[in-house]
Order: sequence, then structure tokens, then C-alpha cells
Amino acid sequence: MSTEALGSLLLALLLLIAGANLFGQLAATLRQPKVVGEILAGILLGPSLLGLLAPHFAAQIFGGGDRSPAAVVLDFFYHLGLLLLMFVSGASVRNVLGKENRKPTAWILCLGTPLPFFLALFLAPLLPLEAFMGDAGSEPAVALVFATAAAVTSIPVITKIFYDLGILHTRFASLMLGAAVLEDIVLWGVLALATAIASATVTAAGGALAGTVSAHVVINALYVLLAMTVLPVILRWLSRARWNIVARHTPIAWIMMVVLGYVSAAALLDVTPAFAAFLAGFGIVGGMRGTEHQRLEAPLDSINRVAGAVFIPVYFAIVGYRLDFTRGFSPLMVIGFLLGSSAAVLLSTGLAARLAGFRGLDIVNLAMTCNARGGPGIVLASVAFDAGIINAPFFTTLVLTAVLTSQACGVWLEFVLRKGWPLLASEGPVEQRKPEGELRPQVS
Repeated sequence: MSTEALGSLLLALLLLIAGANLFGQLAATLRQPKVVGEILAGILLGPSLLGLLAPHFAAQIFGGGDRSPAAVVLDFFYHLGLLLLMFVSGASVRNVLGKENRKPTAWILCLGTPLPFFLALFLAPLLPLEAFMGDAGSEPAVALVFATAAAVTSIPVITKIFYDLGILHTRFASLMLGAAVLEDIVLWGVLALATAIASATVTAAGGALAGTVSAHVVINALYVLLAMTVLPVILRWLSRARWNIVARHTPIAWIMMVVLGYVSAAALLDVTPAFAAFLAGFGIVGGMRGTEHQRLEAPLDSINRVAGAVFIPVYFAIVGYRLDFTRGFSPLMVIGFLLGSSAAVLLSTGLAARLAGFRGLDIVNLAMTCNARGGPGIVLASVAFDAGIINAPFFTTLVLTAVLTSQACGVWLEFVLRKGWPLLASEGPVEQRKPEGELRPQVS
């Protein structure tokens, strides 16, 4: 890489870090989720504004193509920020599948997620799918993407909202993240099926295709099961071993080695890396006992601070940068999908929460959080658009739905906490904890 290219890349990172933090703080001042400001910073630096007003300048800084050095490095920062976000969430969550969470998690998985998915799948043939269809020209693939987009819940964005509000340690957070992790295993399998259908003619190979997708889902499920049960025990033994001089003398390096090990193994098994990073955090904290917890608490806090100030904001800024609102926009499509899918998710999650024993404000909090589409909604839109499944107007619709539902979730939870109301009645008033580990006074 030449000196000029390096300078342009460093300037791009400077703009992303500065913009994400400045707009994130501005959003927090306006009582909006910080993640909305971070995404907005990326939109302003991306093709929707800077690329439109000064295309040559934008290409010089951020790279003129997917294979340019700057684009490759920024893509690495994007994935690193996502992995660190998921690791922080996994390390902060307690009792994801604890006894108290099993019943509500089961109801959300069995009713809260499938109901909007199958409702959208049932309604899809009644809609003019050609209005959503991309170059692939596959109605079944469009229907699957339509249904998945109606049911998906954003693990990264709700994690970031919980992180910013200081509630990652609560039962409410562990319940929502546990359900989201398990449901997305199935939904990403559906997306894999949709892209496969769009890229090939469904003939006799369809059976082999279905078998491949089924195997993918099973492998993901087994990986998650082992990472939540067996691996924390192994990590506890490795961390205590006298020969493990890395864990004893440089615990930050040990923690990062664990994260990279989880993600590398996941990549070999074709498991979603974001899940692996989440489970790495869960495994490290799940394996800590007594003095070991004290020894690793400070290193975890250090990683938490750096990730929360640099890499995670850059991740969401790059998400915003990748959005291009100049490629197609249909207000009617946005309004219809946003209201229809939100109503389906809110009602189905509300019903699941009530059957699980929750009442009143608990149901509203759970339903609003499940409706946040965020990062996965944006990734789903990007993958489907790149595969030619959906067209530009529906791509923009999915992106806007992801941003607006995430913003609504953050605003609602911030309002609940500001009023001093509990997220779950069984928990009582929430003691908010800043990312640095300090306690934030309860706002009444």
C-alpha cells in the first residue's frame, strides 16, 4: 500500500470514528438510540450524500471499488466491529437459557417468531410480488425474503441499545438475546435457501439443495448447544491451567485468542461468525468462578471500553455508509411493509409473552424489542439485493424498516427507564450500568 493510499485510508477511519461518536452523542442528547446517530454518520459519508455531492473525493477516500485496498480494510473493520459487539453482548449476558428464561424463550420461539413469518409467507402470493422482484425473477425466493424480513430480530442493534442504556446485565436482556440468537439460526437458514433458489433452477437437485440447507441449520444448532454447555467448562479448565502463561500473565491476549478460536472454528463449519463471537463472550464469563472472575473482570472491561468507543461505532457507521437511498424509493411500499410487519410482530410477541405469564408493561417491552430489525434486517436486504432476489425499492424499504423499528425500540426502552418503570415486573426497577462498569443513578 502506497503512502497516499494509507493516508486516504486513515482519513476514512478518522471520519468514521469522529462522525459515529459525534452523531451518536447528538442522538443520545436528543434521547434517541446512539446507534441511530452512528448509522446516520455513515449515511452522510456514503453514496447517499457525500458520494452524490463529491463522488471523486468520496472514491479517493473510501475506495473506488470492492477490491480497492481501502474497501478491503474497511470491510475488515466492519466485521471486527460486529464480532466485538457480539462478544461484548455475550460476556454481559447472564442465564441466557437459565431456568427462569426457558418458558418465555420457548413461547417466543414457538409462537412469537413463526407467526409473523408464516403469516407473511401466506400473504405473499396475494401480493404483486413482481413489484418487489429483482433480476433473478424468482417468486419463491422473494416470498421467503419477504417472510424472513417480517420476522427477523436484530441481535447486534438490540445489543447496542442494551449496551448504551446500561441494561445488558438484566434478565430482560438475557431473555431477548437468548431468543434472538436461537431464532436467527433458523431464519438465516431460510435466507440461505432463498439465495440458493434464486441462483439455480429448481429441478431434481432441489432435494439435494434442501438437504444442504437442513445440514447447515443442524450444524449451527449443534455448535450453539456445545458452546453454551461444554465449552465454558473447557475454558474454565484452560484458564486455570498452570501451563497457560498467556491466561495468567496477559489475560487480554487470552480473551482475544478465545474469540478468534471460536470464530475460526465457526468459519470452518460454515456457522455464522456473529453467533460464534456472542458464544465466546458467554463461554468466557460462564467459565469464571471466584478469584478467576476478579482476574478477568478488568481485562474484559478494557476490551469493552475500546470496542464501545472505536470498533462498534465504526461498524454501525459502515452499515450506514453502505446504504444508498438514491437507488430506489417507494413511500407507499415503506409505509405498507413497516406498519404491516410491525403489527404482526407486536401482536404475535404480545400473545407469546402473555402465554408465558407476562402481563401489562412486560408484554409491551418484550414486543417493542422483538420488533427491532436493525443490523440483520439490513444484512438481509443487502444479501437479497446482491443476489438479485429483490429490487432497489424493496431494498430501501427493508433498510428503512430496520432503522425505524430499531429507533422505536430504543426510544421506548429509554422512556421506560427514565420513568423508573421496570423492564420486567419480576426484576423491579432497573439499576443501569454504564459500559465502563460504573453504576448510573436511577432516573425517576
